[in-house]
Amino acid sequence: MKSKVLLAHSVRFGCPEQTYKEHVSEVVRRALEFASKAAPHTPFGDLFLITVRAAAEYHDLGKIDEANQKVLWKKTRESLPVDHWDAGTAHLLGKKSIPSALCVFSHHVGIPSISEEKSKMYPFRVRTFARSDEKTVRELTDEKLVRYIKEHEAEIGAGPNLQEKSAPGPVFLRFALSCLVDADHTDTAWHYNNVVPEGEIPLLPEKRLELLDHYVEGLLKDSEGKNLTQREQERNKLRQKVYDSCRNASPSNIGFITCDSPVGTGKTTAVMAHLLNTAKTKNLRRIFVVLPFTNIIDQSVEVYREALVSGEESKEKVIAAHHHKAEFEDLETRAFSFLWNAPVTVTTSVQFFETLASNHPATLRKLHQLAGSAIFIDEAHAALPAPLWAQAWKWLRELIDDWGCYIVLASGSLNRFWELPEFSNPPLMDIPELIDDTVKKSALEAESIRINYIKREAPLSADEICGWIREMQGPRLIILNTVHSAASVAQRLSKEGKGFVEHLSTALAPVHRKAILERIKQRLKNPDDNNWTLVATSCVEAGIDFSFCTAAREFCSLVSTIQTAGRINRSGEYGESDLWNFRIVPGDFLKEHPSFVTSAKILKQFFDEGKVAPGYCTEAMKREVREKNQLSADSNPVVIAERNRDFPSVENQFKVIPAKTVTAIIDRDMCERIERHEKVDFRELQQKSVSIYSNNIDKFALRPLHGLKDLYAWMLDYDSDFLGYMLGVLKLGNIENYVI
Repeated sequence: MKSKVLLAHSVRFGCPEQTYKEHVSEVVRRALEFASKAAPHTPFGDLFLITVRAAAEYHDLGKIDEANQKVLWKKTRESLPVDHWDAGTAHLLGKKSIPSALCVFSHHVGIPSISEEKSKMYPFRVRTFARSDEKTVRELTDEKLVRYIKEHEAEIGAGPNLQEKSAPGPVFLRFALSCLVDADHTDTAWHYNNVVPEGEIPLLPEKRLELLDHYVEGLLKDSEGKNLTQREQERNKLRQKVYDSCRNASPSNIGFITCDSPVGTGKTTAVMAHLLNTAKTKNLRRIFVVLPFTNIIDQSVEVYREALVSGEESKEKVIAAHHHKAEFEDLETRAFSFLWNAPVTVTTSVQFFETLASNHPATLRKLHQLAGSAIFIDEAHAALPAPLWAQAWKWLRELIDDWGCYIVLASGSLNRFWELPEFSNPPLMDIPELIDDTVKKSALEAESIRINYIKREAPLSADEICGWIREMQGPRLIILNTVHSAASVAQRLSKEGKGFVEHLSTALAPVHRKAILERIKQRLKNPDDNNWTLVATSCVEAGIDFSFCTAAREFCSLVSTIQTAGRINRSGEYGESDLWNFRIVPGDFLKEHPSFVTSAKILKQFFDEGKVAPGYCTEAMKREVREKNQLSADSNPVVIAERNRDFPSVENQFKVIPAKTVTAIIDRDMCERIERHEKVDFRELQQKSVSIYSNNIDKFALRPLHGLKDLYAWMLDYDSDFLGYMLGVLKLGNIENYVI
């Protein structure tokens, strides 16, 4: 009879039920497929495959319980009365297959604190009461486990041979859980007719390197036909030297290499050439480009899509752009999760490093794709707050040693933090450099005559900033530390006419930031269009090909100041330019950023000492961590939590952006389509949404999408051409106690 068939999923979204046999078999198949692609890149390959296989086999064992089956056969959305992950955990614990048991235990609730669980009477077991019984879930499982296994084997067959092993380390467990969760979520999405990952596109490094060479050669030919100044011609020659130096450099034999080259020297394409060469040599399967700000993504993605994709390929599928949070656990929203399965993924440092730190299944889902990858951490100086680098550095070394990765650290103002005991134990002193000494010397000489660094003593109000900016030679750039401050100043300047000011920050969705970026670039190309100002946040201080005449930047840090210098007089076309640093008068219109208090204080010290130059960036970082009483890498609280395998503590402490964010969709039509359960591609969701701090959900009247978790509709006014969501926020007036 049909009622005796075991189910894994019930009727939903107009789709039929899914049998237990079908789901478990498919999860095993998919999980092994993912694991088999990662296994050749790790010395723990055999254990990794066994761990993932066993976890996939028993991940839903508890669904066999009759109380769960009764609910699954109902055509309702009622939750299961017995937490179903306890049974598989119990079985695998009994077989001493600890890593597999932890994966099953964690695949819905997240990885726990190992030491805390071990201190309990029944570690790694569900101790809550079943909703249909007076007994705990653990008690019910122990009573019925033999029957569960018998029914499971009748459906699936005999289980795998299990080894008595412990996980080699926390990263191993995260990778194994990643394979299980990706397989589970993908199969469920497939069954319910949601968007699922398509067939894998190969990296083809040799082919893409040929395309990149042709692209760079074309840029040089295009510039030859233009009336360039002598300095611009010299800058183009320097860029070609940097490209050739990186392209022809041999891969580092320690897995790390640096590219410490000034702004405007073409690192975007030069480092990619090196990574493609390395991928060919080392048989790597993906390339990840990690950038500090969402704004930079659009420019880098545009270059890579133009340079690395052949005519018959989809640019969006070969070069993926991961702007902000897109990891969803809820069944209804899993289809919108961003997966790192493209040949080249461009993502933010927030997404990259917080994935490594996470204990949440939905976030870890994509992690297994990192194995055997080349990773380009561009603008590394701005990737993380200084206190987080101690543990991040350990993870990077593990990715190289245990997961076959290759890493380039690049910046125009590179902090060599790995040489300091505060970040690396022992310090690593011999990371090779991509660019040879002769080319690097030429680049630094060109940089030294470009910028004057000046500080303004008295703090300024919003109106004083606007008056001061008008006196500067244009086009002008002003950077403030918060989204609110930037929007307030931009709105004031716009009273002189829309053409007098442009605005750029994360208050704009990626699709609108891209359009504004293009408009700014076109304006900068017109020498007669010079009486205007770009007001922005730190999202433009690194990695964007802007060249303004003058700039002013709110006190932030030494590296931020050096990077902002890369957005003015980029090719020396203005002779020498001034970069001012100033303080604000906080109040209703200007907001101080609490994260920059220490670094701004240290920047003032460097101004007083006459040390505002790229060569002092490592010293500035050392002062910042010592100001916060961090003495050594091993005493860092995140390092201690990771060493103790306290996964929730690591996740909670390792925050590039301290406050939790949610995804708010600014496109009303998309919201309606999602609520009607129509197919919406995750790439479209990324383009038409913004990140909002979760403590502002009520203040900004975000509307939860009907029947969906962690997705919201933006209901206030939104300006796609100027202020973004800040138009609606500023209309609310002064709101106390919110952070933007």
